[in-house]
Amino acid sequence: MTKTRAFLKWAGGKYGLVESINARLPEGRQLVEPFMGAGSVFLNSDFESYLLADINADLIHLYELLKSQPEVFIREAAALFVPANNDKAAYYDYRIAFNQEQDRFRRALLFLYLNRHGYNGLCRYNKSGGFNVPFGAYKKPYFPERELWFFAEKAQKATFVCKGYAEVFAQAQADQVFYCDPPYAPLSTTGFTTYAANGFTLDDQAILARLARETAAKGVPVLVSNHDIELTRELYRGADLQVISVKRTISRHAHNRKRVDELLALFTEHDVADSAEQPAPSAKLNQDPTD
Repeated sequence: MTKTRAFLKWAGGKYGLVESINARLPEGRQLVEPFMGAGSVFLNSDFESYLLADINADLIHLYELLKSQPEVFIREAAALFVPANNDKAAYYDYRIAFNQEQDRFRRALLFLYLNRHGYNGLCRYNKSGGFNVPFGAYKKPYFPERELWFFAEKAQKATFVCKGYAEVFAQAQADQVFYCDPPYAPLSTTGFTTYAANGFTLDDQAILARLARETAAKGVPVLVSNHDIELTRELYRGADLQVISVKRTISRHAHNRKRVDELLALFTEHDVADSAEQPAPSAKLNQDPTD
């Protein structure tokens, strides 16, 4: 299958890992994603239907509008991608306008503009709820027309909801398969400060693992991705663990970059039942033999 990129730039996006994720996803009628993000798994998988959730209301509203009004949305979005708008002053004017905008359609247009013109595909808000990503200073921001149309067409099979992960899990049904791509567990206490500020704490990591285990015990399989560290291996004990061969680089400073393995943890009814009396896996279990 030809891979399709998401139309949004997104930190932590899964475009490079979709083959590995698809190979691990069990069969089912509907794929549920409690942490949708830019939607690379949705775009590159083949299920009868999709239930796609995120707590970012701007993201979900954008997807709903693109699904229901693709022609007018794409036409008006294209008008923002002109050389005059690829300018620092113009960007900050649009950012102010976005933070003041109440109209959902106009706000969605500006969200796409800010995503493509802002720094490094970040989506960040201050404590007051204001979008505060700085200007990206790209030579020529790409207008993803083809990707927008592909998304709009596939979105006809999807339902988008602005809900937290616990609420999505509470509504799990027998014909569903869950894929969870939460904010990743911190690699160090230094990274934890920024990480916790995004609202997804270590308690959330533990709750998500518990919900995955409980949901799988009811016959609904759950696949979770995260950093491959001792914490996640402990949280995901009882799941079928696999290290993904593709690695990510951490830190924008070259001398500080490390290659970090990603872990795919598949919770199924069979594995959860078998693990009830098993000891927790070693932190070195299933490590990439090339390490």
